[in-house]
Amino acid sequence: MNRRAEDTDHNELTADITIVGGGLVGASLAVALRDTPLKLAVVEAVPLNHSAQPSYNERTVALTWNARQIFSAMGIWEDIAKDGIEPIKDIHVSSRGKYGAAHLDARDVGTEALGYVVSARLLGKVLYKAIHQSNNITLLEGAKANSLTKDPLYNRVEVEKDKSKIALKSRLVVLADGGRSALNNLFSVSKQPYPQSALLTFVSADRPHNGRAFERFTNEGPIALLPHNDNRYALVWTCKPENLNHRLELNERDFLEELQASFGDRAGNFTAAAPRNHYPLERLKVESPVSERCVLIGNAAHTVHPVAGQGFNLGLRDVAELSELIAFNTVQDKDIGDFESLNHYASLRKRDTQMVHRFTHSLIGLFSSENLPVKILQSAILHSIEMMPPAKRFLLERTMGLSGRHSRLASGLPLEFSTRLVQNNLE
Repeated sequence: MNRRAEDTDHNELTADITIVGGGLVGASLAVALRDTPLKLAVVEAVPLNHSAQPSYNERTVALTWNARQIFSAMGIWEDIAKDGIEPIKDIHVSSRGKYGAAHLDARDVGTEALGYVVSARLLGKVLYKAIHQSNNITLLEGAKANSLTKDPLYNRVEVEKDKSKIALKSRLVVLADGGRSALNNLFSVSKQPYPQSALLTFVSADRPHNGRAFERFTNEGPIALLPHNDNRYALVWTCKPENLNHRLELNERDFLEELQASFGDRAGNFTAAAPRNHYPLERLKVESPVSERCVLIGNAAHTVHPVAGQGFNLGLRDVAELSELIAFNTVQDKDIGDFESLNHYASLRKRDTQMVHRFTHSLIGLFSSENLPVKILQSAILHSIEMMPPAKRFLLERTMGLSGRHSRLASGLPLEFSTRLVQNNLE
């Protein structure tokens, strides 16, 4: 069972790190640090199995190869893989009404898969199982973080749970509660709504998917089909506001007909659709993700368009980098909330975050344009990618997280291994 944080007062708890947000990113950070001597408190407003839990609903998550490396190093990939992941073996990329298409294959980069599709609820169960089995993690479910007070030695998060108020004192506060955060007023945050929403559902076709994903660009935005279990696809359909409600209200047959007309027949004929859901799309950036004894990670620090499936994977790389820094500081008996160290973390993550923001935003701008010269450029880009293997490899290495600097976890090496290296260096 997970250990309770030190109870210094009936209404005050003390931990080394408080993680506000127990969604996919926050829970991943807790699991990454479970073998350290640090005491962690995870504050999550909505219990895992509650229907209103936004992180662990029936949506799917596309994990890159790099995400597999991170989860493997954390010791939970086998638990994730055994319960129903679907490998993405190749991706077909096209643009509606335009010449040219690109076919990206795992063989182009020498991996068994480009990535994996997994249920967010399944991923949550694996993460929470690891949390409950950890002795150094206190999980406060159904608890709402209302305020954050900073101090030179520790930060205090005021939490409300079961109509009781609790003060959580810690040397470091990590905000991982995405756009829900009531505490990110300490940071300079800019939000840019996209004139689109994402429609989510599962669809079946009259032919097997064989591990193939599709990205089909239209003038509304991309339509993504991700291979899922039971030979279904997870559908992410980017819709303009005037079309969203119409598509949500269609009966199943008419919805499939409209999807077929927009997507085409590359995946076969669509035969069935599950109930539909949706969420608005926005682009969120912060000037700096760190403040005194406080750091933003995941969607609390950066929200990107779902095109290319980069959002959660970007947040998971935050987890890998931050957990390594915390482990290093712990071994060296340094302050884990030291502002200089947090600034170092911010500088390490800056380039990757900026590149993903620019890449996803540029894709939407480029492939949603109906300007004739831009349409010609779209076709030329897809044709060039298809005809030039180095271009394919370049694109895949960046979308799979294989390029650039790698943290220990992202290299498939556990934190205990990296801390041992630091100990050896100190000796």
